[in-house]
Amino acid sequence: MIGRLNHVAIAVSDIDAATAVYRDTLGAEVSGKQDQPDHGVTTVFINLPNTKIELLEPLGEGSPIAKFLEKNPSGGVHHVCYEVDDIIAARDQLVKNGARVLGDGEPKIGAHGKPVLFLHPKDFLGTLTELEEA
Repeated sequence: MIGRLNHVAIAVSDIDAATAVYRDTLGAEVSGKQDQPDHGVTTVFINLPNTKIELLEPLGEGSPIAKFLEKNPSGGVHHVCYEVDDIIAARDQLVKNGARVLGDGEPKIGAHGKPVLFLHPKDFLGTLTELEEA
């Protein structure tokens, strides 16, 4: 069902400083900042040869990333994202197998302009999991 690893997301309190670490210290290619109001985050993508790293900074007080950073002030890995060919078929199969989809269960448009869903971390070894339609 799942395809390739699309990205690993890291929550940060200062996206500019985090971007500088990847760009200036590690020499990575980085995208510009992009606000994602529907998800309550600002994102920057670090482009790697085989995947991406997504930096997430809270956007607004209700951001789920703000809550994550309260518990993890230094930041850290927030979620992993896997590609799927058909997000509705994947969702339906996962639900049939007992997995919980977060939110209302309907895909939202993610940072890459494609439909995404998040799966409950308790169902996936303690890891928040995002599915993105490829």
